[in-house]
Amino acid sequence: MIHYADRLFRAIVTKGDGDVGGDTLFRYDQRGSVLMGSYSGGDIDYGSLVGSVRADGSLYFLYHHITKSGLLRSGLCESRPEILPSGKIRLHEQWQWTSGLGVGDRGTSILEEI
Repeated sequence: MIHYADRLFRAIVTKGDGDVGGDTLFRYDQRGSVLMGSYSGGDIDYGSLVGSVRADGSLYFLYHHITKSGLLRSGLCESRPEILPSGKIRLHEQWQWTSGLGVGDRGTSILEEI
């Protein structure tokens, strides 16, 4: 099983109406199969997430954040890990907004461990 505690990620690709960009830094922690994290940077003032780590290392989590302009948004995400030759993790994400602007809109992102 992949362990996500103390790992840092940065978005390298975002498709769809997302707020995450290359300046957004994600900090993950893990306790057992529980994933938690925080993120900020770029257009995002502060965000947090909580979810689960599946046996195959994939993630399912809920997230919410506030943008620097004061917009509150939340959503859900499924993430599939890829182990790079360097041993770092690349996450292939499919997400959907559940509140705020664009409820129901979907997108994809790729995060890489830094």
